[in-house]
Amino acid sequence: MSWSGGKDSAFALWKLMNDAKFEVVRLHTTFGEENRRVGMHGIHESLLEQQAESIGLPLDKLYYPASGDNTAYETVINKYLDDLKEADIGSIAFGDIFLEDLKIYRENQLTKKNFKAVFPLWNAKTTQTARDFIAAGFQTMICAADADLIAEKWVGKIFNLDFLDNLPSQVDPCGENGEFHTFCYDGPLFKKAIAVNTREVLSKSYHFTTTEGKEIEKKFWFADLK
Repeated sequence: MSWSGGKDSAFALWKLMNDAKFEVVRLHTTFGEENRRVGMHGIHESLLEQQAESIGLPLDKLYYPASGDNTAYETVINKYLDDLKEADIGSIAFGDIFLEDLKIYRENQLTKKNFKAVFPLWNAKTTQTARDFIAAGFQTMICAADADLIAEKWVGKIFNLDFLDNLPSQVDPCGENGEFHTFCYDGPLFKKAIAVNTREVLSKSYHFTTTEGKEIEKKFWFADLK
């Protein structure tokens, strides 16, 4: 299972573990080589190690250096797929819901190595999926968010019905477009809850170049969790 530590990968994993057609044997997460944190989630590897221990699955940690393209990431993943092949693993699951271009990218990368991609949440209605996740007993918090769309006050807070009811209309309820990210600390997957709290909320700005060549700056909130 491709594991981000957030609600979508947790919900997808839970569905797989309750489906007799699948046997989930391990998790893997990619971290920045310099900061040991998960991409735009900003979560340190130590917290994901606690998740894996509570779930009862081994966590394979993959590190890649910062770069302006996917080359470093793909090099690490391709080496990892070779290792999985030797362990007779032939499928990797993802928590993606509706981003078609991302799904195609993942499938293309895996097909090159004769692996199959599995998407337990694919084409689910995100409004209902978000509410089903909460109803199933999962506990998660907002760990990062687009500052243009999500108010700072929600960062570090619980992903619950109050949060969903107060989302701007243009924000997907599952944050599928990258509007926000989450860290799951309890629920039916876990033998025990992960003790976590927010030390402070930080802001960080990123510069992007659009496909039209326009330079833009985006600010994101990050909850400093420990």
